[in-house]
Amino acid sequence: MDEQGRVEFTKEMKKDYRILIPTMLPRHLKMLAALLNAYGYHAELLENTGKEVIDTGLKYVHNDACYPATLVVGQFISALNSGKYDVHKTALFFTQTGGGCRASNYISLIRKALVKAGYGYIPVISLNFVGLEKNSGFKLSIPMMRRMLYSVIYGDVLMVLCNQVKAHEIHKGEAEAMADKWTKLCVDQLKKPGILPYSRIKKTYVDIIRDYKTIELDGIDKVKVGIVGEIYVKFSPLANRFLENYLIEEGAEPNMAGLMDFALFYIYGRVLEYDMYRIHKKSIHILRLAYKIFVRKQQDIIDAIHKESDFDAPTPFAHTVALAKPYVNYGVKMGEGWLLVAEMVEHIDRGTNNIVITQPFGCLPNHIVGKGVMKVVKDRNPGVNLIAIDYDASASEINQQNRIKLLLANAKQEIGPGEKN
Repeated sequence: MDEQGRVEFTKEMKKDYRILIPTMLPRHLKMLAALLNAYGYHAELLENTGKEVIDTGLKYVHNDACYPATLVVGQFISALNSGKYDVHKTALFFTQTGGGCRASNYISLIRKALVKAGYGYIPVISLNFVGLEKNSGFKLSIPMMRRMLYSVIYGDVLMVLCNQVKAHEIHKGEAEAMADKWTKLCVDQLKKPGILPYSRIKKTYVDIIRDYKTIELDGIDKVKVGIVGEIYVKFSPLANRFLENYLIEEGAEPNMAGLMDFALFYIYGRVLEYDMYRIHKKSIHILRLAYKIFVRKQQDIIDAIHKESDFDAPTPFAHTVALAKPYVNYGVKMGEGWLLVAEMVEHIDRGTNNIVITQPFGCLPNHIVGKGVMKVVKDRNPGVNLIAIDYDASASEINQQNRIKLLLANAKQEIGPGEKN
């Protein structure tokens, strides 16, 4: 334990410590956990959910903290309390962006909660690229980072295709089964030792798309609903009460941008900081190179989907950036910042006029850049249906669902009954 009370994850711990990862994007993180295992770690994605997780989080996190912090701490401590793990051979894993969002302080909140729960000896590993913390037992090599990037790309491809197909599949369960199949195949590919050429990755995009085309669809026009908001609540089924599944059950087709967009937003924001304030001087060349690489990789996904299918592809990030310009300054970047506005307008630009803004309790940036822009977005885009749904421990699920049902009812009145394409 260092002077600040931090327990470092050491080289000796790597041999036999189990590393627990909180849920957010299940498929993406399953691949990440498998990659860590392939590189000699012992990682596991947590899947404990429900009221017990929320109640545990509330017990160890002050109720003025943002809801994602409550859930992350609750999931960790609930898992440690379960008796499933040797708590003296367990470490926790969390990512930090290093921005002004309180998510950068989650590590401190987690450690404080661990001490309060009697687990102060458990190390917490911070995955960040801004030098916030270092652990001698956790290192990222260039090949490892490349494969982590591929896992993000594969996760986005599967998410985009699965949501579209799942809303229209005739034989229920086929889209999820296909995603499970390809998650395993992608993991098997990524964890193999040796050189992994990008040409093989691009071929896998095509194979996934072609496989999804074999699923029989109903051909019925359905209400498309865009999902935007704070990154954790937008993506995590634990946080948003399985919003995607609920929309599908209600006869809608959910759509949302992938994790690549957030990664690009993060890199682009740091490039802008250099342009505006001349900070990040030492890393600006790496940041610009990373931005170009990520943009090219995203374009490869878009090209493959357009060439091989009629599925909707992600929007090129440069276009997403341009869409935000009339609404918000690019200097607004705390939390999801201008990206939240850009994703709203991106959905509208693609013809999706029904949008759910997922907002966690206590997330000040998202309340400002989410609720704060709703009026101007509506004024400039007549006929658009926007609703902000607050997610926190005390929010009524029935109330949330009723508001979503009202959104869908209004949308269905405008398009009329579903018809065969």
